[in-house]
Amino acid sequence: MYLPVPAQVDLGALDHEVLHFWQANSIFHRTLEQSAGRPEWIFYEGPPTANGRPGTHHIESRVFKDLFPRYRTMKGFHVARKAGWDCHGLPVELAVEKELGFTGKQDIEAYGIAEFNVKCRESVTRHTDAFAEL
Repeated sequence: MYLPVPAQVDLGALDHEVLHFWQANSIFHRTLEQSAGRPEWIFYEGPPTANGRPGTHHIESRVFKDLFPRYRTMKGFHVARKAGWDCHGLPVELAVEKELGFTGKQDIEAYGIAEFNVKCRESVTRHTDAFAEL
């Protein structure tokens, strides 16, 4: 049954009120505590690389990465969620090379591999706040 939302309700504010309630009352952690000892359902999440601003494709993937574990929790399973950031790999290295104006391996070696790794680490956490807000 569809119940229309009254025109005076600010849905954006309502979302934030619900999120605040969940955070203030540790709702998510309580679901983990309540399901402890039940059969486990494992979900391996492919984490995003946060070296770019989130886009609509991230919204879609976040919905699926939330929907299935939430459903399995409601079906009586214990579903521990362990998320993080993709902090390595060729896409990160190529993006940093481009930022630094490098054209190949020789430029990285001249710059210094340790320093290049630091730049890669900085790159992958650059937009974590935007992803958290999403």
